[in-house]
Formats: sequence, structure tokens, C-alpha cells
Amino acid sequence: MTGRKDEELQDVTLLGNQNTKYLFEYDPAILETFDNNHPNRDYFVKFNCPEFTSLCQ
Repeated sequence: MTGRKDEELQDVTLLGNQNTKYLFEYDPAILETFDNNHPNRDYFVKFNCPEFTSLCQ
């Protein structure tokens, strides 16, 4: 399976950016999206991040 082309991800600037400032308040501005190139496929997504923190209200 191939990844996305650089031009498809040009608007994804926060993910993996070490300079991203995260607030302790909900801020939808830090949520980045991109189009699903295969909307009719079923997906299994596994997110493994032992240091993940969630802010829920």
C-alpha cells in the first residue's frame, strides 16, 4: 500500500510538529483533516500511544 503524496498533506502541519502548542482547553483549531481517498473501504485503525492524554469535558 502506498502513502499519500506530499501535495495531499500540505495542509497537515501540526501532526508531528514539535513546535505545536497544545492548550488545556478544547480547541478545534488543532484538529486537522484530510479527504478519505477510499470511502467505500472498511478500515481497522489501531492507535498505540502509551503517552496519550485526552482532555474530555
